Amino acid sequence: MAIEEQSITTVTVNLGERSYPILIGRGLIENAGSEIARCLPKARTAIITDETVAGLHLKTLEASLERAGIAYSTIVIPAGEKSKRFEIFEQVCNEVLALRLERGDALIALGGGVVGDLTGFVAGVVRRGMNFVQIPTTLLSQVDSSVGGKTGINTTHGKNLIGVFHQPSLVIADTAVLDTLPRRDFAAGYAEVAKYGLINDPEFFSWLEANHEAVFEGGEARNYAVAHSCRAKAAIVAEDEFEAGNRALLNLGHTFGHALEGAVEYETERLVHGEGVSIGMVLAFEFSKELGHCTQDDVDRVKAHLQAVGLPISISQIPGQLPSTDLFMDLIAQDKKVSHGQLTFILVKGVGASYVDKTVEAAPLRALLEEKLN
Repeated sequence: MAIEEQSITTVTVNLGERSYPILIGRGLIENAGSEIARCLPKARTAIITDETVAGLHLKTLEASLERAGIAYSTIVIPAGEKSKRFEIFEQVCNEVLALRLERGDALIALGGGVVGDLTGFVAGVVRRGMNFVQIPTTLLSQVDSSVGGKTGINTTHGKNLIGVFHQPSLVIADTAVLDTLPRRDFAAGYAEVAKYGLINDPEFFSWLEANHEAVFEGGEARNYAVAHSCRAKAAIVAEDEFEAGNRALLNLGHTFGHALEGAVEYETERLVHGEGVSIGMVLAFEFSKELGHCTQDDVDRVKAHLQAVGLPISISQIPGQLPSTDLFMDLIAQDKKVSHGQLTFILVKGVGASYVDKTVEAAPLRALLEEKLN
């Protein structure tokens, strides 16, 4: 599987009149203003970012907007998963309204998945829908949350339970900003990259097994992994925008992972999203093996790769008090994919062979969790 030589790659999310490009390459934030002006001429903007990202990349984006003649304001929120909540959502909505931005104007999400999800939700509901642009600054947000239009916030009942589908007008994935990520955060994003191989692309997973060190180092291997992941997600989103069918496959590991995040009350010192997904994908393979759908060799292969890049692969690796089985089951029951009270899981028949299972019974699931939690 050859790495593309071009420095900038464009991936299109095909949704008819609402189609949009994902631009992937190094140094793209410096030219973001011209790309936004081309996509949304005459639009005024508000940049929404967090305190950490603002210190790293805000001045570069502001300078780019100024060169392009784009009017902008800036809204800065606290960094971390706890900003995905009603209070911050209300605050940002009010600040956007106070700026008197109109429906044809645009919000720019400069940050990771928290900023992107929150900004997209605000854009989806203020004035019944505004334009927005995603400039994701983490690996996780570049390959997953910035693409596909799923936006939202968390509640005490679970993760991402309040939100809307609202597609961006443009995604700018500057892979150079990933150089500033701590290794833990990069590894957490890598869990989502590995996910695309595990869902339906065994060749890509094999490529990752051979090239993961180069992906972490940067350069063309990283660009290739980001672009390939975006293509994979774009294809699924184009087929099933509102998650009525196969788009649910993108949630491999997420039912378990979201429950783990809720169980630790979104304390990112203990667990970040990608780490929850990593443990969740292992649990999905282990559960599939218990149900007779895949082999122990499949489980071991997945665990070995995720462990090799520094990701956790078991619940016991989460620091602090582990959740009870009852709490874990309650959180899983609040998962977005539950339908008519029936648990829905993404399970596997092997590496690159996932499927949606709407027949999962509570008893074997509880048995697996009791084994892993005790």
